[in-house]
Amino acid sequence: MAVLLARLCRGARGLRAARPTLAAAPPPRALARTGPPRPLSFSVAELVRAAPVPVRPYLRLMRLHQPAGTWLLYLPCTWSIGLAAEPGCLPDWYMLSLFGAGAILMRGAGCTINDMWDQDYDKKVARTASRPLAAGDISTFQSFVFLGGQLSLALCVLLCLNYYSIVLGAASLSLVITYPLMKRVTYWPQLVLGLAFNWGALLGWSAIKGSCEWSVCLPLYLAGVMWTLVYDTIYAHQDKRDDILIGVKSTALQFNEDTKQWLSGFSAAMLLGLCMAGMNCNQTFPYYSAVVAVGAHLAHQIYTLDIDKPEDCWKKFTSNRTVGILLFVGIMLGNLWKRQDSEKEEEPLENSLYVRDDSQERALLLPEASLQDLLHTSVSKKIKVI
Repeated sequence: MAVLLARLCRGARGLRAARPTLAAAPPPRALARTGPPRPLSFSVAELVRAAPVPVRPYLRLMRLHQPAGTWLLYLPCTWSIGLAAEPGCLPDWYMLSLFGAGAILMRGAGCTINDMWDQDYDKKVARTASRPLAAGDISTFQSFVFLGGQLSLALCVLLCLNYYSIVLGAASLSLVITYPLMKRVTYWPQLVLGLAFNWGALLGWSAIKGSCEWSVCLPLYLAGVMWTLVYDTIYAHQDKRDDILIGVKSTALQFNEDTKQWLSGFSAAMLLGLCMAGMNCNQTFPYYSAVVAVGAHLAHQIYTLDIDKPEDCWKKFTSNRTVGILLFVGIMLGNLWKRQDSEKEEEPLENSLYVRDDSQERALLLPEASLQDLLHTSVSKKIKVI
């Protein structure tokens, strides 16, 4: 009996010793967790990362994972399409979709051309060394074939427009091809980029109206060029140290510590161009409210910009999508406001009567309230209500 009790005691001590180990062991579900659960989200960058490995370098070559540039190319098109809409109407959604597809393709083609020209420079810059051509993920020949495919699809989009717009759109290709070379010869490559990136401000109007109304399109185009000088100068400050080492030029290097003064001047010129375009197409209060909001956004960007912090430059650069969207919303609301103004102008006609003046052999349009006074005059003998 004593032996049995001793064995039981030893068993109990073993269970007590094993209990902390069991308590410390994580449950099976906890073992499967290696970190906090990732929130469900969708972005173009996630789509690129999820793409098949052989396709991924081509998507990165056309910068599909960085859609900010595509927005900045697309938004001037939306402004022009919106301004060309009939009073009281929303913009043509088919044209907006068509230009959206064209913006994706042409931005991709432009980035491909840029990387083909700059692959030797990109290898020397930390931010661009991982680009597909610089990293050797794809060859120059493969990039050239891919460029041909993008331009072919972009041509299909262009052929959906009228003849005037086809010729106008084709004329922009020279700017797309030559822009990457400008940083080798001038400190103003951002100006050439602005001329190329805002071509949609001309093309959108002609696609709707059949030709450009230069009193509207030209101020809008120049406003877009000034806008590009603002955001791409900010963008260029990210690489200014590397640019000095490899001999590449930019407005960031040209302006240096005077950058904020230059950006303020470009912003003022942009706002002036937007006001001129609005006045020449009879825009209304919501449009000018949006222009004020755009000015406030740009002022905040410039005031808070730290040109020596690349992460802040990138943040300010990408925030310009908000600038473009603000203006597009203002254009849409301003166009709808035009209908209200026209209805107010037509309202007195509803309470008027047409009368015929036999003495002058003509018809008159008179308010109903003044008709009673008219009937008491001598001329009323020769007037008949019709």
